[in-house]
Order: sequence, then structure tokens, then C-alpha cells
Amino acid sequence: MKFIHRNIAIQGLGTAVPEHKLDQADTSERLGQALAGYPDSRRWAKRIFKQCGVETRYTVEPELLNPADECRYFPNSSDLTVPGTAERMDTYKKESVPLALKSARQALQDARVDASAITHLITVSCTGQYLPGLDTHLIRELGLPRTVNRIPFNFLGCAAGLKGVCLGSQIAAREAQAKILVVSVELCTLHIQPSSRREALFGASFFGDGSSACVIGMPKTGENAIYQLGLDHSVLLADSADEMIWEVGDHGFDLYLSPDIPKLLSRFVPEQMEVLLGGSRDAELWAIHPGGKGIVDTIEQLYGLSGEQTASSRAILRNFGNMSSATILFVLAHMRDRLVETGAKAASGVALAFGPGLTCEMIQIQYVPQHSLHPEKTSSPEGKAFPGTDHSDTETLLKVDGAHV
Repeated sequence: MKFIHRNIAIQGLGTAVPEHKLDQADTSERLGQALAGYPDSRRWAKRIFKQCGVETRYTVEPELLNPADECRYFPNSSDLTVPGTAERMDTYKKESVPLALKSARQALQDARVDASAITHLITVSCTGQYLPGLDTHLIRELGLPRTVNRIPFNFLGCAAGLKGVCLGSQIAAREAQAKILVVSVELCTLHIQPSSRREALFGASFFGDGSSACVIGMPKTGENAIYQLGLDHSVLLADSADEMIWEVGDHGFDLYLSPDIPKLLSRFVPEQMEVLLGGSRDAELWAIHPGGKGIVDTIEQLYGLSGEQTASSRAILRNFGNMSSATILFVLAHMRDRLVETGAKAASGVALAFGPGLTCEMIQIQYVPQHSLHPEKTSSPEGKAFPGTDHSDTETLLKVDGAHV
């Protein structure tokens, strides 16, 4: 794979989830009880919950752990009032900020970048909206400069997290001193519908809540680097506008996901990957947004990937579900941990995500092993050597064990 070096990197990553944990088997059982009067839907839901590749996920809504006849988000014949969109947005406003702050602080610490150095703030979410928005809270609570350039990505869907990374990379390529903080927070479970329709049950089966963040820039002395970022590519796929729909309804947001999405991706992705990789098929790293088990299966089959190459995507789907735009940074963080644990050398690959449109976002990535970055040149504030980096010279990032990669 031909990787285009630009000395721009994801310097730090952070992730956060709510405290309430949904066990897939338990949730399926309780939903089945709520669907007792709809035997066909009950059988279908049980099969989807079992086959979607999710074992656990997280939610900000403790009511989703209640028995079926006490949960306002489940179909039932009781007198419980279904939460309206306004109530769900109130919950979003209250719960999104703490999660976003947690992931953002982790990313800044991981990058070894001070909040005062951030020049651009990209906030990403499609599961809630209010003004003044999430960005204003982050500026105040994190101590970001009041002059930070705020770029909110609202209601763009699952691909928006990687879209934020791509935009951050583009900004850093044009402004050498830029430090971009990308923060995504999604509270997908707030939009679970009390419905027996298959579309609603499908959405309820594998979406979870979470927040992720990253810092992007040209690393300086004392700062970290995890993945170098190369070329990026964005495309709106033809004849697919009706395959993934997300609309505001009276009881939260209504989701429709076509069962044909994996088939469409198998048809369109190869041509777009050709644009990004120039015909190369030897990418080692594959950070695939697990929008569903079928999407990961499709990419794996298209490119003959090993279980190791899709392990991070499947692990995030299994343990956290699909957290919409926040998910791709969870995948990259998990992949980094695996690479560090195995002492892996530099490796190149791609990150890719899909969203309504259908939209496809792609970017080249290259893992930067920490041992290759001359840690003896860098000291912590206490005077101790970081297990990290000196990036004062562009060549530092372009060499591994003395050889160009």
C-alpha cells in the first residue's frame, strides 16, 4: 500500500460510555415479554437480537433496564406514557455533556496536548440537538481558548465521526500550527421506539450509547502520535438515498435501515477503495465502522481479510454495539491497544465508515510504534522520559528502526 506521508497524526484518543449496561440476552427476553401480543414480531426480534453480533452495550437511560411492563420504551398495553421527543432531548442535553467531557479529557491527556493549544473544535452528534450546543460546554469545561474555531457536525449519521477526522486532517495540512479536537457523542438508545414494527425492532437490537474523541495535528516535541493520516476520500453513493433514513418523529428519531446495505456496499466500495489506494490490496490495518455484523462481513469477504484484521471492529460491536458516529474512534483505540500489546511494527491501512446517503468516508492510516520515536529526546514535566516521542523533526515520523516506511 502506498501511504502518503504528511506528518499529520491522530495524537490522542479517548472513549467513554454510560454506567448502565444492557445485556443482550436479558434485553431480548424483556422485549420478548413486551411483544407477547405480537408473536411474529417476537420471533423476528429474538432472531435479530441473537444474530446481530452484540453481547453488551451501554445506555444513559436506566429505565431500559426495567421489567418489560415498567419500561416506557417497550411496546406494552399499560398506561405508561411513551417519552416524547422533547423529553428525550432533555435527557440528551443532561447526559451528553459529561460523556463528551470524559472522552475529550482522555484524548488531550493521551496526546500530551494542553487544552489551551486547541485551535479547532469539531463536535459530532446525530442523536440530539440543542443551542447553545455541546461545543460551548466543552470550551468552558475544558478551558479551550474562547477563540477556538467551532465546527459542529449535526445529524450526519454514522459516518460523521470519520468525516470529522478527515476534516481535521485537512485543516492540519493547511495550518501547520493547528490542533484539532474532534469530539463525538451519541445517545442512540434514547430513540428506541415502543413499536412492534420490524424497522424499530432492528434499530433497538444493536445501537448503544458512547462518546469518543481524538486530537489531530502535526506532533511537536513532547507530544504523542498514534496514527499518521494520509489521503482521505468521501463519496455519496448512487441510487441509495432510501437505504438508510433517520427522521425526527414525535417519540424520538425514527430509523430505517435497509437489509440491502451490505449488498450495496459490496457493489460500490471496491471502486471507491481503488480511488483511495490506487489499486493496492495490501493494506494491513482495517478500521471498519461496525454499522452491523453484515457490513463487517461484507468488507472482510471483499478483501479476503483475516479474523485478526477485523477483530477490533467485531470486538467493539460485540461489547458496545453500534454507537453511530462515535464508534470508529472506539475501533481505532482498540486497534491501537492490540498493536501495542503485540509489539507491532509500523503498519499501514484504512479507516472507513458509512452513513445515510449512502455516504462512504475513507482515510489512509499508519500506525506509529512508540519505540520508533526516540523517547530519550522527550521528557515529562517531572523530568522523566515519556514512553513516547520527539516529533520536532518531520523525518522522525517517517522512519521506523532507521528505515523509511
